[in-house]
Amino acid sequence: MRVGAGGLVLLYLLAAPLSPALAWHAYVVKVLDGDSLRVKKGNRILEIRLYGIDAPEYGQSYGEQAKRFTRRLTYKKTVSLTSKDMDRYGRIVALVKSDGRLVSRELVREGLAWVYPKYCLEQPLCSSLKRLEYKARRARRGLWKAKNPVSPWKWKQRERSRGQNGRR
Repeated sequence: MRVGAGGLVLLYLLAAPLSPALAWHAYVVKVLDGDSLRVKKGNRILEIRLYGIDAPEYGQSYGEQAKRFTRRLTYKKTVSLTSKDMDRYGRIVALVKSDGRLVSRELVREGLAWVYPKYCLEQPLCSSLKRLEYKARRARRGLWKAKNPVSPWKWKQRERSRGQNGRR
């Protein structure tokens, strides 16, 4: 089978979002929460999950602040993405840069997200994020102002168990 130049461009546009080594660009059309976006690439709308972090959920302290912060950094902007994985919900997990700034890093620095130890495995990036989280904790920035903030993965687990026990 022979593919013409137009076909190669189409193949690239379809494959680029899932290619882990290539950076690609897309326009942010919606910020869903602190760590999730919808972007437009060509005619496609793609859901993106920020790599390596977990921001507070809706109904959780600092959830709205994390969403506003991510919105300020990304909404209605063209961002650079480097795909890392696909999550169980079909979202592309990616490193997202806006105006040259890694959005995950900025959220952690401001105390608006946790490093997600189960999924943040890339080095030296994840060690760097853990250091930033430690500094935010020490400075009591953002969610670290609370005595014992609950991580989103523990909060979701607790909410699920409450639902199963009928204690809503």
